[in-house]
Amino acid sequence: MNQANTARLSAMMFLQFFVWGAWYVTVGNFMASIGWGEYVYLPYLVNPIAAIAAPFFLGMVADRFFATERVLGVLHVLGGVALMLAPAVASGGDTSVTPFVILILIHVLCYMPTLGLANSMAFHNITSQEKQFPVIRVFGTIGWIVANLVVSPILHADTEVLQFYVAGGAGVLLGLYSFSLPHTPPPAAGEKPTVARILGVDALKVLWNKPFAVFIISSMLICIPLAAYYTYAPILVSVAGAENPAGWMSIGQMTEVVFMLLIPIFFVRLGVKRMLLVGMAAWVLRYVLFAVAAPASIFWMIVVGVALHGICYDFFFVTGQIYVDKRSTKEIRGQAQGFLVLATYGVGMLIGAQIAGWIYNGLLVEGAEALTPAAFQTFWMIPAVFAGIVMVLFGVFFNDRVERSV
Repeated sequence: MNQANTARLSAMMFLQFFVWGAWYVTVGNFMASIGWGEYVYLPYLVNPIAAIAAPFFLGMVADRFFATERVLGVLHVLGGVALMLAPAVASGGDTSVTPFVILILIHVLCYMPTLGLANSMAFHNITSQEKQFPVIRVFGTIGWIVANLVVSPILHADTEVLQFYVAGGAGVLLGLYSFSLPHTPPPAAGEKPTVARILGVDALKVLWNKPFAVFIISSMLICIPLAAYYTYAPILVSVAGAENPAGWMSIGQMTEVVFMLLIPIFFVRLGVKRMLLVGMAAWVLRYVLFAVAAPASIFWMIVVGVALHGICYDFFFVTGQIYVDKRSTKEIRGQAQGFLVLATYGVGMLIGAQIAGWIYNGLLVEGAEALTPAAFQTFWMIPAVFAGIVMVLFGVFFNDRVERSV
């Protein structure tokens, strides 16, 4: 692959995650600021719904009929427009939150399929996944970081409608840019789709054994407390008195870049099981730090908890993706990865967003924009305990010799 294509695909990945990072971190603070604090979890609830729907769209339509760059273009333009319309129905207070959430839902229904499409675009136009894809993909994390910095410390738009115009405008820009990307024909043209194939059930017939079952169930369960982080950590940072909370949250993505580059070294020394356990342990430690720090707003502890996101994400999600790839054959690789996304970002995050919303609202004082520091301590201890239980059970029951071949 020539350097020009590398640059084009890297720019695509940068904008792909800039769009997501420009609103996903700050939407909770925006909603709390206009009196919708009890509904903060709703945008984080519709996101996994879209993740569950995405495989159907990809399998039934995008993978069979249309070139990847065209589907990317149309979806990003439609999703960007929906996001820019959201502020028009966000009056706050006693005004219904439903139209706002519907527009967010329309956006994520357009956006979530593009995550897989962007990866497909990159893989189709490179010759070495191991060497070239990480270089392209890391620009996605950089895009998320830049989005946080633009929205928060530069524009100070954590609680302003401007964040939706920035994210939506970037989405439209990416949509138009997508039409100029290398032509990538539909990968499954002529194939007959089935529900079992789309959901990855066919892949499970090959993969399913006790270690894989433990891994999938643990992955789904650990994503339940993960939803609390994405939804309410930015609010904790704000309650602790920090300005530009999205800027502080970007520290997590900065450490993600570092540990992503270190993964090959740790693989050699630790193997799959220990890598996954370290990732889970980091989740437990993060929530414990939040809980301990909350009553007195000990900010350095909160920052350390945010910084642990690099270990949490890379050691668990990236390692998990590699584990699934090593367990898969060439024929079922795509289905297997799709099933992992469905179980984690789909089912796990859907359950987690709902439970986190129930707990948060149960602790929220009527009329308050956010939890008190003391209430936040109770809130964060719950995912800490839950993640700790999942970690212990995984450590006891998971054992797969595939880790020796890493």
